[in-house]
Amino acid sequence: MNDTPGWTSPGSAPSDDQNGSGVPRPAAPADANGSAPQWSKDQPPAGQWSPPTGQTPPPAPGQGQGWGAPPPNAHWGRPPAAKPGVIPLRPLGMGEILDGAAKTLRTYWRTVLAITVTVAVISEIADILATRYLTPGVPAANPDATRAEALEQSLDATQSSLIGMGPALLVMLMASLVSAALLTIVISRAVLGRPVSLGAAWKEARPRLLQLIGLTLLLAAMSAAIVMVGLLPGLLIGGAAGAALTFLGGLGALVAAVWLMIRFSLASPALMLERGGVIQSLKRSAKLVQGAWWRIFGITILTQLLIFVFAIIVAIPFLAIGIMVDGEGLSGLLSGSSTTFGWPFLIVTGIGSVITKAITYPISAGVTVLLYVDQRIRREALDLELARAAGIPGYGPTPGTQTVGG
Repeated sequence: MNDTPGWTSPGSAPSDDQNGSGVPRPAAPADANGSAPQWSKDQPPAGQWSPPTGQTPPPAPGQGQGWGAPPPNAHWGRPPAAKPGVIPLRPLGMGEILDGAAKTLRTYWRTVLAITVTVAVISEIADILATRYLTPGVPAANPDATRAEALEQSLDATQSSLIGMGPALLVMLMASLVSAALLTIVISRAVLGRPVSLGAAWKEARPRLLQLIGLTLLLAAMSAAIVMVGLLPGLLIGGAAGAALTFLGGLGALVAAVWLMIRFSLASPALMLERGGVIQSLKRSAKLVQGAWWRIFGITILTQLLIFVFAIIVAIPFLAIGIMVDGEGLSGLLSGSSTTFGWPFLIVTGIGSVITKAITYPISAGVTVLLYVDQRIRREALDLELARAAGIPGYGPTPGTQTVGG
């Protein structure tokens, strides 16, 4: 696969073969020598360049008459961008990216909710069961315990909780990966205005799941290694100097991990849509993000902030209902007579969590995919290829309809 592969719609052949069918390839990104990305040399078809209605341009030099009266519908500038699906095929603003993600949920809600509700229910059941049977209860406070004993008891409880939540976290990770893979297929079709069924999305996404899991685990391992390198020197030194070094190292590791995650944030849609390998997808993401790190960081942070606020708004009423229907269980938990949450509380709050995940999963995945599409439009004129794929007149033949040499 080339370094700048074309858009590979689900179900189509990889983009390496497009030149053989006579379809023009997008220009390579202009980011040499670390310069900021430039507009691609490929541009949409020229519009009707003419003076405003009712005005006649001055005559050309050496000629006595002008160009003639303009047509009634003439206008200056290019025609509006084509919009076969949920976004216009041009560079997108932040609001358009968020709106495109929300519009995908509204337009294709049957397929999207079938994916997200199923994934949310499975992950929430795993979480409830782990909370009920695997996670140790909150230990009762011992007023006679020393500070060291209380700290050791707290660390032991935290370690036991992490071990107990391991199976649930694994199930939730797998469920979120399947959701991200399926939603990427749905959103890529939504850009072209083409609906896709759940079965078709699964058929397209299934061959890439193992690579997507490998990509996710690799990114998690890289982040963990960065954090460990930042914290380890201070932990080895110990004392006041070690605590200060741990704080500084942890802060630096956090900054490095965030930088790395944004740099590779477009690797998942690149993997699913360009059908390359894990390492190639990481390289593609790094190349697309180059020169636009802060923009992608800002949009990502804003999206996660909106998702957090929405989750809080949904969680508060379900938390209040859970306390009302399971007041005794919570009272026992707080007083120390009980060590686990009651079933009514877990079920009610679990319903709220399912609703939150069913809505926020497609928004988060939609923003990531549309950021990928936006960067390729800006750097590689992907809008031209998408317009041809959607069959919009004036953008050349639809891929696959032109014969070699035709």
